[in-house]
Formats: sequence, structure tokens, C-alpha cells
Amino acid sequence: MTTTRHCPALLVTAPASGQGKTTLVAALARRHRNLGRRVRVFKVGPDFLDPMVLERASGNAVYQLDLFMGGEAHCRRLLHEAAGEADLILVEGVMGFFDGEPSTADLAARFDLPVLAVIDSAAMAQTFGAVAHGLSGYREDVCLTGVVANRCAGARHQEMLRRSLPGNILWYGGLPRDAAFSIPARHLGLVQADELADLDASLDQAAAALGRAADRLPEAIAFAFSPADAERQPADLAGRRIAVARDAAFSFIYRANLDLLQARGAELRFFSPLADEALPDCDALWLPGGYPELHLERLAANTAMHEEIRRHHDDGKPMLAECGGMLYLARTLGDKEGRDARLVGLLPAQARMQQRLAALGLQAAALPEGELRGHTYHHSQLACDLTPLVHARNPNHPDGGVGEAIYRLGRMTASYLHFYFPSNPEAAIALFRT
Repeated sequence: MTTTRHCPALLVTAPASGQGKTTLVAALARRHRNLGRRVRVFKVGPDFLDPMVLERASGNAVYQLDLFMGGEAHCRRLLHEAAGEADLILVEGVMGFFDGEPSTADLAARFDLPVLAVIDSAAMAQTFGAVAHGLSGYREDVCLTGVVANRCAGARHQEMLRRSLPGNILWYGGLPRDAAFSIPARHLGLVQADELADLDASLDQAAAALGRAADRLPEAIAFAFSPADAERQPADLAGRRIAVARDAAFSFIYRANLDLLQARGAELRFFSPLADEALPDCDALWLPGGYPELHLERLAANTAMHEEIRRHHDDGKPMLAECGGMLYLARTLGDKEGRDARLVGLLPAQARMQQRLAALGLQAAALPEGELRGHTYHHSQLACDLTPLVHARNPNHPDGGVGEAIYRLGRMTASYLHFYFPSNPEAAIALFRT
């Protein structure tokens, strides 16, 4: 039987990347939270860093909504669950509104989400209204209800922008041209939230700057879900202990992945390759992505952990290493300044950071366990002596192209891919079973 829940919701988008989506969603989440409302935030597309900021702003866990990685039923379940507990649902889009396949607009249309656009107005006057009009009228199956102007010069500028809008588009306010509202970035995106000592103060300032126009709750919309569409959750990892690396060097973890492992019965034991000298007692090991290149000296110096990981592998226990986790397993990793560090050495490979982006995009890998979907995003190159088990494919390439290599050595699986476990729970679970 299908159940329907109602909750006010907004999807926040922009004409392009870099317009201020994360800043606006964080400001809206914090403003409504400060009004005593429970806010649930989602992020469209593969991203680990924006959700860290959005979790701090909202006070609640942030999950991904992605029609390729998770599928419609998975996204529908997440929205339905949120509608049962929230006063407001906010969804941050990815790239420009209509960019990508599937796009943010595709998600908005699929779930009838009203759309709020943020537009960088720093070098714009009446053209602001034309851009808003274009976003509103480009597709008939999406509904742009309002806009926010980012990087406004002052009150007079805001009034000029507001008056340029067509009558069917609401003015939600503006954010001033203030560096205090900007979240610092590095080569893979935003700086991690835990590294920003003044983040909460900045969020409160941005929330206050929006003004009362942002206090309005959008109209509640319906979120339907049928239990027949729910993912099966057999306890096939019951009694299994999975060690998960999680610290400043390894933090790129989808909450949905952790939830899936725990729902299937696994006990998760977190540890730090930076600080710990021993692995937790475990049956399987997961080394997620992150920023190992920023912590080379400490990672190289912790040779006790290197030995622990090699012993885990020699004992025939499963291991999954993704992106930064794979680099950590290499013989050496070199930073952009040319400094090399000796690391675990389990993977016969050498890696080096690059000045430019090396790969970006959605990927699907046909593993022996089944197809797993995810994404790749890295600034490094890896030279590995192993023959790849398989290569992933790019769903947006005409013939799939040649995607990332997936390596397997014993029970170790390693690649640049960040897998989204709910894309194929059975395949994901198989990577951690003996």
C-alpha cells in the first residue's frame, strides 16, 4: 500500500556552478533551524564536502539524491522518510539547473519539487530578471517559484534586482558581497567543515543576512512511497565487524553506505590511519577516499598501521579501497611539490598528485559480484603493475568509454571509484563477506 506524506520543500539550483548554492542552502537551513523548525537537507549528485557543511547548518544528517547512483525508488524512500519528520526539506542541486544527464531539473520534475534559484548578481542589474525568466521558462515540467541574489552590492542593488523579476517569480532576498559568507575551497571542493573554526558564526551571519523574505515556508507537497519499493534488508552481515578508516585524511563516506552496512547487520568500527597503530578487531576493512596527500608525513611515519593492513590482507580478509584509500595502499604517493612518501605498499603502484583535474564523472563497474555505480573525482595519476579486473564505464559517453580501472589482489578491491552501495546492495555486501 502506498503512503503519502506532505512537507514544504524547495530545491535550490543556479544557472551554473560557483553561484553560491551551498552557501544559500546552508543559510536557509540555519535560518529555519534558528526559527525552531526541523530541517532536512539533501544533496543532488555525488558530493562529500557540501554535505559536511549542510549537516552543520541543519543539525541533521545529509543524504544524496541521485537518479543514476541510487535510482528513483531509493530517492523516493529518502524523501518520504524526511517528510515524516521535517518541517522543511531543502535539496541542493548540482552544477547548473539543466546540466548533466540526469540533471537537477530531471530530479525536480520527477518529484514535483518547487525550485528556488540563486543567481550571482555581482556584475548584473536588470539582466538578473532575464536570467530568472530563462530558468523559469526553459522546461514546462519544472516550476521555478523564487530567486535569491548572491553577492549583492547593497540595498539599492537588491531593490534593482527585485524589480527586474517577472511577476510569477518571488523574491527571497539577497546575500551581500561578503567574504565572511564564502566557504574556502581546495582541489576537490570545499574545505572540510571540521577544519573551519568559525563556520557556525559564518552560517549564522549568512542566515541573518537573508532577511524575513526567506522565512516563508513553501507550499507542502506530497511524497508518496510504497513499501513494495523498499530495498530488502536481510541480516547477511550479522556478526561481521567492518573496520572503517575515518579521520582528516579519509572522510569521503556516504551516510547511505554506512546505513546499508549497519542495516544488513554489520558492526562498524572506526579507526584513524593517522593516529592509530593497530586496526580494530575486524573481519573486513574499508579505506574510503579523502585527502591522504595533505597528510603524507604522518601517514608515512605510521608504519605500524602499514603492517596491520598488510597482515589483514595476508590473512585473506576482505578489503575495499576507494580513491584516496587506494593511494594509501600504493608503494609511494607524491604531492604536487614533488615530495614522495612511502606508504602501505600492498598495491604494486606509484601515485602522484597532478596540478589539474585527472578525472570526473559518474561511473558504473560490472564487478563479478554485480554492477556497482558511483563516481570518480581526482587530481592524481596511478601507475599500477596489476592488470585491471575490469574497467568502469561512463553512462554519459556514447559507447560507455573506458572508465576507471578496478584492481583486485586476493580479497582486496581497489579503484578510484567512490561506490554508492545502495545502487546494488547485494554486490556491495559481497565485497565485505568472507
